[in-house]
Amino acid sequence: MKNDMTSGEPRKLLFWFILPLFISAVFQQLYSVFDSVIAGRAINTDALAAVGASYPITMIFIAVAIGSSMGASVVISQLFGARAYGRLKTAVSTAICTALALSAVMTVVGKLFSRQMLLLLKTPENIMKDSTVYLDIYIYGLVFLFLYNVVTGIFQALGNSKIPLFLLIASSVGNIILDILFVVGFDMGVAGVGWATFLAQGVSAVVSLSLLLAYIKKMKLEGEGQMFSWEMLGKISTIALPGICQQSFVSVGNLFVQSVINSYGSSVIAGYNVGLKISMFIITCSFAFGNGLGSFAAQNLGAGKLDRVFEGFRAARRMIYIYIIPCVLVCFFGAEFLVRLFLQDADTEAVSTGIAYLRILSPFYLILMMKFICDNILKASADMGAFMVTTFSDLIFRVAFAYILSPLFGSGGIWWAWPIGWCVGSFFAVFFYHRKKWMKNWAAEEECL
Repeated sequence: MKNDMTSGEPRKLLFWFILPLFISAVFQQLYSVFDSVIAGRAINTDALAAVGASYPITMIFIAVAIGSSMGASVVISQLFGARAYGRLKTAVSTAICTALALSAVMTVVGKLFSRQMLLLLKTPENIMKDSTVYLDIYIYGLVFLFLYNVVTGIFQALGNSKIPLFLLIASSVGNIILDILFVVGFDMGVAGVGWATFLAQGVSAVVSLSLLLAYIKKMKLEGEGQMFSWEMLGKISTIALPGICQQSFVSVGNLFVQSVINSYGSSVIAGYNVGLKISMFIITCSFAFGNGLGSFAAQNLGAGKLDRVFEGFRAARRMIYIYIIPCVLVCFFGAEFLVRLFLQDADTEAVSTGIAYLRILSPFYLILMMKFICDNILKASADMGAFMVTTFSDLIFRVAFAYILSPLFGSGGIWWAWPIGWCVGSFFAVFFYHRKKWMKNWAAEEECL
């Protein structure tokens, strides 16, 4: 079967599997970046700050969606590698049902508390109205966010990274066109940015689900599955819940950091949002290497081929550094050029903030990449305890040092908190990988498939 990664040369398999994931990530981040470019250049700096002020709150919802997708993806990869096709079908339908239910709950919670969260973050009064408008529109589209993430995770678990690529390209191009139409053409302001994302995600989610159902039917997998299984939900939750807790904990921690940033005013918020968008573009694209390795490792763990996991690790590590080294150089030496792409007016404080953020963080991408690679081996083997330690240690140090360094060095002190957290988290990730307890954990897990 062409989606089976348990045989063949690992480096070649990984490259061709990761390539569509990487291009997908590029397009996914392009329309996120374009939202900020449109807000900053077609509207004003305050509009850019308003979108940025909402970002850590939207990340909470994204965290739950990604955590849910993570659990489903790992379990389905393992079942696919073990050729347990009946249980695989049950896992797919259970994951989709659960995602829809979770999105409904999160929509209600988000609608009830969105403004209160913005107030807790000390969002400046001059951007509060636009921040609330953008956040409310985003919350209306949570069902599409959850559905798209879980469906994409399932495709990747089945070894197909091309369909998510085509969907993302279409969604990204659609979002950019709608951004221009709503903001420039209809002069809808920040609301236009929100509705463009809502419509693009909505169409993409519905189409992706339809394609997934057709794809599974076309695969003609043997064995009957159930529409929903509490037993399978429990298995998915064993991985998803720690992932959700981990992702949510990160997002809540980011809220604390955002509240410190917001105290410096809308210009610093705008500059931070620019630096963050550029940084997240690079970092999120690098997730493709980790996620590709995770699917590869999970399938081979399911097939009992541990040697191939180590080969995949070495291949993915080489690929991610070929990607990240040029990114570090561009961000460090081209920081001013990149920041000014987002800002139409010459807001000196916003520009200098974005430049400082990029020049402080970018050299440490090299350390962060090793954490991504090790983390995905831990996740693929369901060693969620170790995975949570690597992430929580990163976040705890990041939040703590944001509060410690800010009074001493101003907003620049906040940016140094990121590299400190990354270094601590990476140390633990490498330690847990080389300790190889995850291999022993898998031996026990394999008996339950």
